[in-house]
Amino acid sequence: MKWTVLVDNRTNDPVLETEHGLSILLETDHHRILLDTGASDMLIRNAERLGIDLSTVDYVFISHGHSDHAGGLKHFMAVNETAKVIASPNAVSGKFFSKRRYLHSITTEWPEILAERLLTVEHSGRISDDLYVIAHIPQVHPMPKGNQHLFVQNADGAYIQDDFRHELALYTDGLLFTGCAHSGLENILAATPFSVNEVVGGFHLLDGHESEDELRELAYRLTDSYPHTHFHTSHCTGDAVFATLRDVMGERLQAFSCGTTIEI
Repeated sequence: MKWTVLVDNRTNDPVLETEHGLSILLETDHHRILLDTGASDMLIRNAERLGIDLSTVDYVFISHGHSDHAGGLKHFMAVNETAKVIASPNAVSGKFFSKRRYLHSITTEWPEILAERLLTVEHSGRISDDLYVIAHIPQVHPMPKGNQHLFVQNADGAYIQDDFRHELALYTDGLLFTGCAHSGLENILAATPFSVNEVVGGFHLLDGHESEDELRELAYRLTDSYPHTHFHTSHCTGDAVFATLRDVMGERLQAFSCGTTIEI
């Protein structure tokens, strides 16, 4: 198994562009899966610079409806005519907004998708023998405080707090992709009915929201509850947050950026 970061907020390679978004190509023994698509056509340009052919991807997994994760889908579908799109129906139909700094839409402009290519997921279950999708994640453990800025618009035009029923996570062969983990990293892990060796994705722990004590307590809980799991994060995990978590978790927590390639 190998995964390569195509889009992220950060890069250590000056040839690759960055944006507020996330897209990762995951290659298993059976599938090539695009995990989210970033916010724009940047994934196309970065893939070309990395020598990656996106036309051979067979699944696109959309973790939630926000435009920084699904905004590149229409550009991907222009270069790939066969990949099936996995998404929550609530992600496709929802109208999403952020009130952080100012009110603005973060709704995805979805392309037209043929019915035979769209796999809408309402309940946790298998997509294929080695792909398992987790839906409607129970909110038992603390939710990220950065969610306070995020809303959905209802049929009456009112803005209501987002409950993230549109968020999915994907598991395959020991790897768990969290997208942004709006539902909370601990909640996603608890909802995964398999052993997790690697967690990959954003944690939605923004600088200046959780206190240092809260972050350290989270890090200790993760270390104690998942002693054999390694964590890889970037995108919506703040730099100061990462430093605090790393102080507790050590080498079991790693940062990724555009161009990062990990073989497991």
